[in-house]
Amino acid sequence: MTTPTTSSAAKGSAPTTTPVTRPDDFPVVGSERSLGFNLPQNMGRVLWAPMLAMALMAFAAALILGFVRADVVASRPDDALALRQLQHVTAGVMFLGFTAVFSAIVFAIARILGTFRDGGGTLQQATTGQVQTLKMPITARAMVALMMMGMMAIVVAVIGHFVAAAGTTSANLADSEQMFAVWEIVRRIGASLHLVAIVFGLVTILGVLRFQSVRLGELAAEVTARRRG
Repeated sequence: MTTPTTSSAAKGSAPTTTPVTRPDDFPVVGSERSLGFNLPQNMGRVLWAPMLAMALMAFAAALILGFVRADVVASRPDDALALRQLQHVTAGVMFLGFTAVFSAIVFAIARILGTFRDGGGTLQQATTGQVQTLKMPITARAMVALMMMGMMAIVVAVIGHFVAAAGTTSANLADSEQMFAVWEIVRRIGASLHLVAIVFGLVTILGVLRFQSVRLGELAAEVTARRRG
């Protein structure tokens, strides 16, 4: 039995959703038409490509900086100031690329989840007119939260590297080396958070596929029953 919880009187507004009690453990809501993409999934559709492009540009810049640093090592091995500054800048640019590519992966996962949500809803709407949509699982929420935390950690570390590079002088090379170690720890924490976010995203995809396989079986049974009736 279902009870309306939201209303959409105007055309083009959000579909009416109702709580649905299933015999299995899937938390779903019912509606008469597909709910389409939610906000994180729409962001994924828009942002995955720009983030990937940003990552490629950052990696290219880091590669160039690596060549520059290698040239300094070969031609001026005693220039500790330039080497330390380039070390900070190269690490900052490289990890700017890492946070961009990790974020692109998370946004791509969100886009995939949105495609499942929209496509599955459209199929149910076309066959039985009774659409069941999974509520946003805790793993998807964790994916978004961890991605944001990882991105903030790496961005802070990148800014720290750039500031340290600008403030490095011949008199504080030892302090600059210590700051590099500190920001390296922050960078690694950020990268780890990104990777865990991706894992949660993949777990979410598995859950969605499991629900859709069950739902397809239900749709087939309902259509067959209607034809026999």
